[in-house]
Amino acid sequence: MGEAGTYRRSLGLIELVSLGVGGTIGSGIFVVPGVAAQLSGPASLAAWVIVAVSASCVLLSLAYVAYRFTAKDSFYSLFESVFGTRFAVPLIVLYLISAVFGVATIAAGIGQYLTYFGFSGGLAAETAIIAAFCGINIAGVALSGKTENVLTILKTVPLVLIAILLLPFVRLENFVPQSPVTAAGILATVIIVYWPFTGFEISAVPVEETKDTVLIRRALLIVMAIVVSIYLVLNIALMGSVGSAVLAASPAPVAAAAGVVFPYSGTIVAFIGIIAMLSAMNAYILAASRVLHSIASRFSLPGIQDLNRRGTPAYAIIAGCVASAGLLLFSNNFSLLATISVIATLIPYIFFCLASWILVPDARARIISGIGAVSTAAILFIYFIVK
Repeated sequence: MGEAGTYRRSLGLIELVSLGVGGTIGSGIFVVPGVAAQLSGPASLAAWVIVAVSASCVLLSLAYVAYRFTAKDSFYSLFESVFGTRFAVPLIVLYLISAVFGVATIAAGIGQYLTYFGFSGGLAAETAIIAAFCGINIAGVALSGKTENVLTILKTVPLVLIAILLLPFVRLENFVPQSPVTAAGILATVIIVYWPFTGFEISAVPVEETKDTVLIRRALLIVMAIVVSIYLVLNIALMGSVGSAVLAASPAPVAAAAGVVFPYSGTIVAFIGIIAMLSAMNAYILAASRVLHSIASRFSLPGIQDLNRRGTPAYAIIAGCVASAGLLLFSNNFSLLATISVIATLIPYIFFCLASWILVPDARARIISGIGAVSTAAILFIYFIVK
């Protein structure tokens, strides 16, 4: 145990991987396959591959420079040491915005899955869930870390099983587009598909609560291996087993696909989807609060910079959760919230890659960081062109 008012170094490799997987595999994979199918049908699979390559390069770039994280401030320390304070402040604020919108997006995704059960009080339930996980995080990182471990197992294992069980039902004709594929449709799909891939960097956020910072790089690599494998196999299984029309017609596409192939299983899968989103919400709340606390500490903002006796930034947690819940009052639209979160995330992602390019002169590392920076910048640019 640390002293009162200090962070507790209680996170090991399992907890870091759970946070990364938890933050990445959440509302996105349970909602976005349907949105992507609406936009470009079977061709949406190409978007998943494109984004998998781009996100993997960003993650590898972050892993290359993880050694530059100091004892605190993680991303801010990296940005400040490489680009200076003038760039570090807006970049870390952008990441904070993306995390706050991320919590709201996940809550909206939970609301969509609640409609699968015929529940109409979505906004009230979403707000209550944010409040509940706010309390869990205030209670301490040990509790939120253990909660994340359990929720990650409860969602990851079933997702793997769903993909395996759907694969025998895959039919090649389901991969043939029924209408012309447009470049605009693919580009719009790439933007929304990036949402399920964001969140892996959460493994690198709680530096002060990590037992050994060497574990951060290892956790990042494990997270991306798990996420990319599950996403690509699951999307092939979903599209190939039921086709794009079924996916596009449902607010809970994974549950719909399972329900069509295996009668009465849709309800179980929808419940798993909610568990997955709860896991992601827990991880995003942790990330948002730690980033906000690092900003407050750096600029001596009263209250928000303080830690409670359990070693958690209680005021930062509450502020982030209130902001996320407030966003839902203005919009409960999953796609809109997800798009804003992605846009705010992509800019720091570009600078992760640029930092790697500057700090790591190895040729292979520069190829990876170059691909990550160019592809991420292109996706960001494309959003405004398509819009």
